[in-house]
Amino acid sequence: MLAPEGTAEFDAQYWEIMTGKRAEAKRSWSALIEVVRGSDEWANHSPRYRKDLEPVFAYLVEKMGKQDVARLTQADIYDAMDANRHRIRFANYIATAISMLCKVAVRKRWRLDNPAIGITPKAMPKAKKKPHVPWPDWAVEKFRAEAKELALLVFEIGVGTVQRPGDWPGFTWGDCELEGDGLLRLRQNKTDVPLELPCTEALKQALESAKAKLPFTPLPSRPILCTPSGGRMGYRYIADMMLKERKRLGLEAFDLHALRYRGVKELAWAGCDDDEIASYSGHTTKAMIAKYAGEARQQMRARQARLKRQ
Repeated sequence: MLAPEGTAEFDAQYWEIMTGKRAEAKRSWSALIEVVRGSDEWANHSPRYRKDLEPVFAYLVEKMGKQDVARLTQADIYDAMDANRHRIRFANYIATAISMLCKVAVRKRWRLDNPAIGITPKAMPKAKKKPHVPWPDWAVEKFRAEAKELALLVFEIGVGTVQRPGDWPGFTWGDCELEGDGLLRLRQNKTDVPLELPCTEALKQALESAKAKLPFTPLPSRPILCTPSGGRMGYRYIADMMLKERKRLGLEAFDLHALRYRGVKELAWAGCDDDEIASYSGHTTKAMIAKYAGEARQQMRARQARLKRQ
């Protein structure tokens, strides 16, 4: 404290410290977040996971960056989650981030416990749940017949690679082999899993067409999906472009994520089991595969049953 003892300023600073409004820098949330960011554990998390947590770290710094780490209670965490109930995913990430931070705080003896353990995550209200509707055959045919060339390339990457939309901007021409059946390489943002993805015939044709139209031989580092100025397309750019095209074609109900699910269903229709589908999609859990591949298999079995019934 800088104020002389016995003054009003000294009393104010003293009570700020005692109430957690001003904490010793080495034991503050801001300091703890910097410790975590500099750790090997943080570096070992996937880029996608770190990207998801960074906005939460910024929120924690804004709300309690100077406060003493030891003073946080479980009730405080619930209060923060309630304050963000309008954005459920972010609210639940608050508990995730605090749990990660408190594990480090316990190891450093800044806390005796982890108050985020046992926190009940917020459930998404049913009214806000919007299931991804897999693209039906007629919508796929319409898009392939009428979509603009760049949108069609995005479409074929989505269906053909069976990857998350957030991974599509990462494909470069150095990741692409067009000899033989064609191949794309990828390290997934979310899982950090390296994959080799054989191209579908439609994807290979779209890639060959896109490469042939370039007025130069692309460098290996050049993104396959580029803006008109030559820069890498971001997720938001792709999402906006594809939404505009889907609206133009009357296909707004079928979104980007549903392209991946269409790919899963096509693999199931081809007779692939869940492990084979996971080797293509890179899924670490089978829940989504079971849902959409299960739907595809039910459709096939129903058609087979109908033929037998006749």
